[in-house]
Amino acid sequence: MAIVESNEYRDRLKKLSDLQKSGISSYVGRYERTATTKEALALGEKGALRTHEEIMAKPSKKALKLCGRLISFREHGKISFGNLQDFDGKIQLCFMEDFLGKDKFEFLKKTDVADFIGAEGELFVTKRGETTLFVSDFVLLSKALRPLPEKWHGLQDQEQKYRQRYLDTVMDRTVLDRFVFRSGLIKALREFYWTQGFTEIETPVLENISSGASARPFITYHNALDIDVYLRIAAGELWQKMAIVGGFEKTFEVARCFRNEGMDPSHLQEFTMVEHYAAYWNFEDNMEFTEKMFESLLQKTVGTLKINVKDRNGEDVEVDFKGPWPRKKFTEMIEQDSGIDVLDFVDDEKGLLKAIKAKKIVIEKAESLGYGNLVDALYKKVSRPKLVQPTFVTHHPLLTKPLARKNDENPTICDTFQLLVNGWEVVNAYSELVDPIDQRARFEAQAKAKAGGDEEAMMMNEEYLTAMEHGMPCMSGWGMGIDRLVTLLTGQENLKDSVLFPLMRPEGR
Repeated sequence: MAIVESNEYRDRLKKLSDLQKSGISSYVGRYERTATTKEALALGEKGALRTHEEIMAKPSKKALKLCGRLISFREHGKISFGNLQDFDGKIQLCFMEDFLGKDKFEFLKKTDVADFIGAEGELFVTKRGETTLFVSDFVLLSKALRPLPEKWHGLQDQEQKYRQRYLDTVMDRTVLDRFVFRSGLIKALREFYWTQGFTEIETPVLENISSGASARPFITYHNALDIDVYLRIAAGELWQKMAIVGGFEKTFEVARCFRNEGMDPSHLQEFTMVEHYAAYWNFEDNMEFTEKMFESLLQKTVGTLKINVKDRNGEDVEVDFKGPWPRKKFTEMIEQDSGIDVLDFVDDEKGLLKAIKAKKIVIEKAESLGYGNLVDALYKKVSRPKLVQPTFVTHHPLLTKPLARKNDENPTICDTFQLLVNGWEVVNAYSELVDPIDQRARFEAQAKAKAGGDEEAMMMNEEYLTAMEHGMPCMSGWGMGIDRLVTLLTGQENLKDSVLFPLMRPEGR
């Protein structure tokens, strides 16, 4: 980011220099706060506050000590007002020369909006009815060399909001609250898992073999081992299943994941997922668990099962999470929406590609996709955007889910489901494949697709196969994008609005 030294910047540097020359610290190490702005305002609501005249006549020996950022300041001769903002909110400050003292009042001229200060005093109520701290003393805690954005408009440029989120959250309380909500949602999620008997575990971020999803990984180099390693693309799917081989029965992990793919409003290259695995469950148990989880999360964090979201056209639409949710079969949806039965082309991806072109459906880089990813791309093109209300999409083709269990009645499909809300995939889950012979054959098919140019196909993983061969119980696994859920529940349209510091292209490129 280009550094612009404005006149105001130089003025603040001059004030900083003057303070240093006079021996006054501009960056103190500690301040003992006795109340937050929220607590101070709560005291004001209890009433029985003295007038400022009474306070001047007999100052209190038990003054409140508040601290935070000075976000506004206005002078009126021998009296000045400002607003102090901390994490909990903001409160008005009143500085009066006759009460503060001439020297301290003069020191206000060395203080600017955006500085952090500590203010000591007693509460009173102004003639306009606003609870205010009548300041008897204050100290500069940290000098800001750059001003805040213009008060009434804040940050207007969307890219600047992402690049300077710290200013966005200072100027717009609703933005800060969004990330507080995100924190509370993850807390509620963990608490729900704990009440259901799950154990939180940690799995590797760096892997010798990229695993757990069909995606293009980031690759880095490990100097000590002299090998390439991969940043994980999922929240430890194979590792969690190996933990269940080792005796765990219900595990989960909240994890940062990385995919070296395109970025759009519903996809980021760095994102947060939660995955869980439960021994002796099947995918239907997991669907019931999902409905139960969402009811708990929404009631605890939002207070209702009905929320408003923006559809693909930017229109407000109400989404009702009250269960049970509809269940629609994946292949039947595609056939209904495109006229193509993808199960007719299980062994003929060229035939499927020809059928797609015959329907004049355009899929980017279709010629380089294997059968599974081609089917998935077709679904995303013709069916997924239509799913606004919470919907379980079930029974995906076998070749689209290399780690899922075959359906007992139809071996060309798997026991799978995805939760779709407003055209976004929020949850991906299935009954897990625990047969090591079947798993080896599917890995080999994926390796063949990768050799043919499909960069998202999975790699062969002998370590995982060895673990499976030691005995793996039946189980169901589940993964959910935290960023997507927060985006939906807070009415945003872009995942970047739910990530505090999203990855951005370097400025100027």
